[in-house]
Amino acid sequence: MSAAVTNIAAYLFVSLNDLPSLRERLLQQAVALSLKGTVLLAEEGINLFLAGQAEDIESWLAALRADPRFAPLEVKYSLSEDVPFKRMKVRIKREIIRMDEPAIRPEGGRAPAVAPRTLARWLEQGSDDAGRPVVMLDTRNAFEVDAGTFEGALDWRIDRFTQFPQAVQAHKDELKGKTVVSFCTGGIRCEKAAIYMAEQGVENIFQLDGGILKYFEDTGGVGYRGTCFVFDERETLDPALQPSPLVHHASN
Repeated sequence: MSAAVTNIAAYLFVSLNDLPSLRERLLQQAVALSLKGTVLLAEEGINLFLAGQAEDIESWLAALRADPRFAPLEVKYSLSEDVPFKRMKVRIKREIIRMDEPAIRPEGGRAPAVAPRTLARWLEQGSDDAGRPVVMLDTRNAFEVDAGTFEGALDWRIDRFTQFPQAVQAHKDELKGKTVVSFCTGGIRCEKAAIYMAEQGVENIFQLDGGILKYFEDTGGVGYRGTCFVFDERETLDPALQPSPLVHHASN
């Protein structure tokens, strides 16, 4: 495959109070560089998925990071043969990932994060560095989990992320005495999830830093089975970060 298109995914929890003007600026810059994808803006931060030529992607990121608020933004990269988005959109939302728990403010302090290579070592040795059993908790929607997940991961079969707090209340006792690692596609959901669980009294809770995509990038997917669902025309990515479209069966 001639992978000529660069895809990026990134998010950052940071207070934003100039959403309309910021929206116009980011949209104009992206369109001028022929980028396609989606940028979500909210008072709590930014969440983005963009595709284009590598030099155009880097130009847009440089302009974004020139704003000191976005300087810490960390980006996950993958390649594809085609642009997996039809147009360029910048939207203002109430939350960049909806949880309906306004007290959860990741900018005020993250839950502890575990690096991908450290997690791979924990999974291979069967425990964390303190000797506690490690439980992987998938915070994604059920249809995403069905495409692939970590071997043995907890899957609470939620249909949308707003159901996650209720699922925590139903299953919290199952997590006692274990090291719990929440994970999701790129890190944004598991960051909110980990903070929520910590506030609900779940001990030894970590988030997978950078999510599944960063784990694939850094480890090649040790202990992961299947592919990772992504919300664009590639559908899923394999542990080599290559597109792996789902098989669609015709209905009778």
